[in-house]
Amino acid sequence: MNRPLSFFEFRLSTLFPRVLRLSLHLCLSVFICVPLFLSSAQAATLTGTVRNGTTGQPAAGVDIVLIALQGGMETVANTKTDAQGRFTLENPSIGAQPMLVRALYRGVNFHASLPPGRTSADIEVFDPTRDPRVLQIPSRLIVFQPNGATLLVGEEYTVNNSAKPPAAFFKPDGTFDFELPSGATLGQVSAWGPSGMPTVQGTIDRGPQRYSVAFPFRPGESGVRVAYQLPYSDSAARLRLSTGVSAARVVLIAPPSVQVSAAGFAAAGSQDGWNVYARDSVSAGTLLDVSLSGTAPPPSDSPAGQGSGRGGSQIASQTLPSRLGNLQWILVIGFAALFVIGVIFLWRRPVAAVASGLGADLPVPASLPTLSRASPLPAPDILLPAETSPSLADSAMSDLDRIVAASLADLKEALFRLELRHQAGTISDNDYQHERSRVESRLRSLLHG
Repeated sequence: MNRPLSFFEFRLSTLFPRVLRLSLHLCLSVFICVPLFLSSAQAATLTGTVRNGTTGQPAAGVDIVLIALQGGMETVANTKTDAQGRFTLENPSIGAQPMLVRALYRGVNFHASLPPGRTSADIEVFDPTRDPRVLQIPSRLIVFQPNGATLLVGEEYTVNNSAKPPAAFFKPDGTFDFELPSGATLGQVSAWGPSGMPTVQGTIDRGPQRYSVAFPFRPGESGVRVAYQLPYSDSAARLRLSTGVSAARVVLIAPPSVQVSAAGFAAAGSQDGWNVYARDSVSAGTLLDVSLSGTAPPPSDSPAGQGSGRGGSQIASQTLPSRLGNLQWILVIGFAALFVIGVIFLWRRPVAAVASGLGADLPVPASLPTLSRASPLPAPDILLPAETSPSLADSAMSDLDRIVAASLADLKEALFRLELRHQAGTISDNDYQHERSRVESRLRSLLHG
């Protein structure tokens, strides 16, 4: 004789198939999304080689330093290359966050970037040279942007190293000199090598308004960017620019609402809505007198384009969503919470009908008891009502998996780009924190539907 089912047994038997189906969907979402973060976190070994670009041979005995970009350029591991120029480093952060690999060769630092997900890095080093004739300046861009009573100025020098055989131009007391106009206040100086990744440079004081940076210029194209500001009272300014090095071409760039007068410069059209003025074959020691007048909209804080280590005509740098690497466990906990909420949601739903074979003599109360609401979180949208057909539920879960995976991949890519810009100093701390708040808001929206 079959024993009548108790209310608890009946309730569990009706809920179990739906809970099992929901569990499978949630587990599938976890397996799709979480590996985007955990796969890189599991990687903890970095391998690579160092090659001497001057001789073409492996570089043995070179000091290798692994630097974590998150938290202020902290050294987390170091080693030396073997006789074949190979090295191995171990650290839990390898592959999980943006890092930098430094090779110290004959007093010169050479770098390679290590973005999340990558566990290998090859570095090319060069014998140093102090011969300044290996450097040429193909272009010097000077960008003017009025901002109220202040004139913002950005200068960008393109530097070519044509040493034969290939060698890195470097002097500890300064490899690149520049001079600011009278009354200018120096802002930030950055430089980049052939890889295009900018790094903030400390300056060496050479006297009134004169500075130098000790940046190693590797063979190929590199660059230096200098930012400063000048008083711009009455919406006008006159400045005298010195040329410490010869340049094949000097270009002035200003908004169309600003009038520019400079001897020897000719109008060269417009670029991306900015007026361009050019002068060719400017020798070292030439003084450039420039007059400006007029106002222009202040620099925009909104994303305007993809910023990179190059492109001096682009004034506004793009701000990107912020750090997500440290939030990977929040995602795991979030999915677990969704599972628990799903169980509670299904448990509280009234049973509209009794399935056949579950005991017809079992009395069904007019209104089933419900659990008290212990959590203020609403039931997620992905928990479909019991009346929804399995095919519709499967389709909705498939769409959810695709949207969540794409969103998390975008956030991960944006994280790496923002970290590089933050460590390079091309985004202010206030903008960095603002964008970090934005991505946290996006993450909460992603978790709670």
